[in-house]
Amino acid sequence: MKNMLKKYGLLVWLSLFLIAGFVFTTVAGYIVSRDTIQQGISEQTLPITGDNVYSEIQKDILRPVFVSSQMAHDTFVRDWIINGEEEQEKITKYLKEIKLKNKAISSFLISDKSRNYYHADGLLKQIKDGEPRDTWFFRVKNLKSAYETNVDLDLANHDAVTIFVNYRILDYQGQFIGATGIGLTLNTLKHLIDSYQKRFDRQIYFADQKGKVTLTGSNFSKRGDNIQTISGIQSISEKILANRQSESMHLEYQGDNGTVLVNSRYIPELGWHLLVEQEANSGIRPIQNVFLLNLSISAAVTILIMVMVLLTVRRYQKRLEKSASTDSLTNLLNRHAFDFVFQQSLLDAERTRQPMCAILLDIDFFKKVNDKHGHLVGDHVLKEIAAIAKRSLRESDVLCRWGGEEFLILLKNCTLEKATSIAENLRSTIENNDFSRTTDLTRTRLGVTVSMGVAECRSNETEDSVFERADQALYQAKANGRNSVYFSE
Repeated sequence: MKNMLKKYGLLVWLSLFLIAGFVFTTVAGYIVSRDTIQQGISEQTLPITGDNVYSEIQKDILRPVFVSSQMAHDTFVRDWIINGEEEQEKITKYLKEIKLKNKAISSFLISDKSRNYYHADGLLKQIKDGEPRDTWFFRVKNLKSAYETNVDLDLANHDAVTIFVNYRILDYQGQFIGATGIGLTLNTLKHLIDSYQKRFDRQIYFADQKGKVTLTGSNFSKRGDNIQTISGIQSISEKILANRQSESMHLEYQGDNGTVLVNSRYIPELGWHLLVEQEANSGIRPIQNVFLLNLSISAAVTILIMVMVLLTVRRYQKRLEKSASTDSLTNLLNRHAFDFVFQQSLLDAERTRQPMCAILLDIDFFKKVNDKHGHLVGDHVLKEIAAIAKRSLRESDVLCRWGGEEFLILLKNCTLEKATSIAENLRSTIENNDFSRTTDLTRTRLGVTVSMGVAECRSNETEDSVFERADQALYQAKANGRNSVYFSE
């Protein structure tokens, strides 16, 4: 592991920096995108949904207001009240026709003089001052505007929650003589909420001025609860209920699954607060998936590139190592590499107490070969001798080019006598080898001999000492006519 770090430390650090930079830019891009999407949801998407729901409410209420206005200004209605409310079946028939024609849940008329409450099925009751359920009539009587919309329980329809349009009836002198209008079921609004929730994956519901949840979609389980006690939204309930403006508010709270974005607006026509919620995670889930996909793909590509670079560097490094330790001409170990091998072999020989010998080989009259036949022939001779030596030696033996025309052989677990014999066999093989070489359609006939000096490594002997004794033996071989083997005692 240490060697790996030593060899590829720079590559590892560079890879780590690249990975860190990639992760940083990817995460930073994701965070910016997430915040932008959340801001877009909070400031644009949710308000648009709220605006659409509000527009639908206004559209649904606009026609009932128009119908109620026609009823309040109908001369039949005004004359019937002014003339003492005779023949009640006429007003009943009138209210029933209005109800059926406009598909309303209720149609009504109250006379200020008699305080009778008429609806499509006849006389319902009498309005009484002080009765909580009748306070709306006295509020309408004192209105400065022509009408109001009100959400209340409809006594004529088993106390169903109904949107009433209460329109003031004035006589021909402009005096208040009663109230009339129609009531709308909230089912239409509920269907609208369901469709928006399904389309946009948002929670839409209404709360009254006290915080009670009054109208929801089909899948809302907390209808009737108060937003001041519902977990999560209770933290912003005061801000919601304090708003009495129709402009929307951008809020958020921490829910069970993370941040929930809220758009709140007050609906003056209903006296309710419209709330549109969306979990922030649902809006950014697509970008999360893209982020994870990009991260996975980029990680795979990064790992692949790192592996390819590592393999390329390793291959190149091996070539450099081989070039640094190998003689390019003969593909034998060079002197630098042999020094390391010799030191290890010397330590092994001392530990195992096995003999080891060194042979120094020199090509006879090699300079004449180069001068007479050229360096290409000289290189051919060097490569041939290296090949012959490889074939003649054991696998455990080490052969290197010592320099110029000299070779050095290290024989492990070998006595001096055996080493001298191996050297003699090698000398004889080289002498008998045909070094002839064909160049430019001419054949160069060439015979080559070598001289060798052999020395056995002594206990605790240095490398220089061994090679000095082998060199002395080689000198003796050259001095006594060459093409021979001498050994050092």
